[in-house]
Parts: sequence; structure tokens; C-alpha cells
Amino acid sequence: MCILPYKLVHQAGGLMKMLKTEEGVVLEAHVRPQSGRFHIQVTHELVVFCRQPPVKNKVNRELIKELSRIFRSQVEIVSGFQSKTKKILIKGVTEKEVLETLETIKE
Repeated sequence: MCILPYKLVHQAGGLMKMLKTEEGVVLEAHVRPQSGRFHIQVTHELVVFCRQPPVKNKVNRELIKELSRIFRSQVEIVSGFQSKTKKILIKGVTEKEVLETLETIKE
């Protein structure tokens, strides 16, 4: 995977780290497990609230499943498997498509 430098994207409420690759777009996200419901918030960073607890890979599986549904694309975690800060690859999308999708679902 060829990685270009991170681009800071001004999104309502703050800056979000986004990286264009040959395979798609990588987002840096802060994950908050054991929330009441799954939702995404763009504040000074991209924050993803997950229902599952951070045990036995449950949060990572929920994150991949829900983001795949939202972006209608294959999603994989490229780093941060055991961390709350994760780099998430959304395959086959452009930066513009990611921003448009986030705009439609933001809180």
C-alpha cells in the first residue's frame, strides 16, 4: 500500500486526519467502547462510539461491521488493534465520498 502524507481536513467542529492511499482512504479515529449506541461524532477529531466492550476483539468487529455498512465499502483496521486510537482503511472510496458520508450521518 502506497501511503501519502496525512491531510488535515477541516470538518464541522474541528480537524480530522485523512490519508489517501492506492486502496482507498485511511481515517484516524478515537474509539469509545461501551457507549449506549453506535454513532460517530466529529469534534476536534473523529470519535466513534461503540456499544461493545473492549474485550476479545468485540469493539473492533463492531467497528468494522458498522463502518462497512455506513460507507458501503470494505473496511479494515490498519493500526491500533488494541488501542483506542485506530487507523481505519475504507477501501475503494475517495476523500470526497468519505466527507460526504460523514456529513450525512454526523450528530
